[in-house]
Amino acid sequence: MNAWIDGIGFLAPGLPDWPTARAVLRGEQALVAAPSLLPAPAILPPAERRRASRVVKLTLAIGLEAAAHAAADVATLTTVFAASGADGHNCHALCEQLATDDRQISPTRFHNSVHNAAAGYWGIATHAMAPCQVICAYDASFGAGLLDALGQLLVDGQPVLLIAYDSEYPAPLHAKRDTPDCGGVALLLSPQQSERSLSRITVSPTDEPAEHLADAALESLRTSIPALRSLPMLQALARGEGGRVCLDYLAPMQLAVEVQPC
Repeated sequence: MNAWIDGIGFLAPGLPDWPTARAVLRGEQALVAAPSLLPAPAILPPAERRRASRVVKLTLAIGLEAAAHAAADVATLTTVFAASGADGHNCHALCEQLATDDRQISPTRFHNSVHNAAAGYWGIATHAMAPCQVICAYDASFGAGLLDALGQLLVDGQPVLLIAYDSEYPAPLHAKRDTPDCGGVALLLSPQQSERSLSRITVSPTDEPAEHLADAALESLRTSIPALRSLPMLQALARGEGGRVCLDYLAPMQLAVEVQPC
């Protein structure tokens, strides 16, 4: 399956946006350890802005960055949201509440607990009426989202915005799911090349092992935040290099990505 990447959004610990991540992936600067910096979702109405969780802030930030990069109208974009879990902090708060004698759950907590909450906030913020898919495949969620986005692209012939993201869980859940912080990537995929296109990608199944990153700090991000299994491909895009990279998926099946810079 083929697509052109017209825009990229990115946010991770120490990497607040795609330009910073691109410089680090190119080796032009070192990754400086820092918590993920989540911008306020100014695009949301005031009431929703007050209720916005960490994953909502994350997905809006990276999705809007990718769309702006490609000069795309967010209200018209088909979207695919992919995450290994939902809102870890909200899940923690619900568990705390249910462990008390007062088991009445806040409506805001409840509606933020579902896996498609980020997609719902995206629709409110952007007024998008295009189709939206929400996918979870545990640590393979980026690959599952990429395949779904490419499938829609092939069938419908319209651009698709893939937003892959993950968030951390506080203790004690953190002991069972030790994602260190929130992070994610957004890719605006197009069925045809334009003046905005950065690269053409071709994705196919393989049983080859996934690529590891030479930089230890970046490799730690790749393995600890499922959405960042995308980093080997993003490194090739950042460096403007053609070639083949393999990404983690559902072992023994992996995803081979051929990258051809525009």
